[in-house]
Amino acid sequence: MTETTYGYVRVSTQEQNEARQLAAMQEFGVAEKNIIIEKLSGKDFNRPCYQRLVRALRPGDVLVVKSIDRLGRNYDEILEQWSVITKKRKAAIVVLDMPLLDTRQGRDLTGTLIADIVLQLLSYVAQTER
Repeated sequence: MTETTYGYVRVSTQEQNEARQLAAMQEFGVAEKNIIIEKLSGKDFNRPCYQRLVRALRPGDVLVVKSIDRLGRNYDEILEQWSVITKKRKAAIVVLDMPLLDTRQGRDLTGTLIADIVLQLLSYVAQTER
């Protein structure tokens, strides 16, 4: 089975422009047909396109987001979704703006600890900026 790389692009309103995120996805090499664009608030994960994307993820697939706040803006839910994607769906996540948050390569215990701390910190910042 072939692994697929997906890009998730989110802006909070219909008026906001997703061009920077789209350019980053294309530069990373995400196929245009695999870029999911959603124009909804990140306050929670009750977003139809996001939910369909997570259900489509298969083991070995990769989910790319520009920054952690594009994934969501709720601290607890970001951590929960990270676990769902990486542990339950067994897919990898790449956060383009934070190379430490790239689960594609195997990490030793120290690398995993550092990534977890960075994830928690950035999730906190994403929620407080909301």
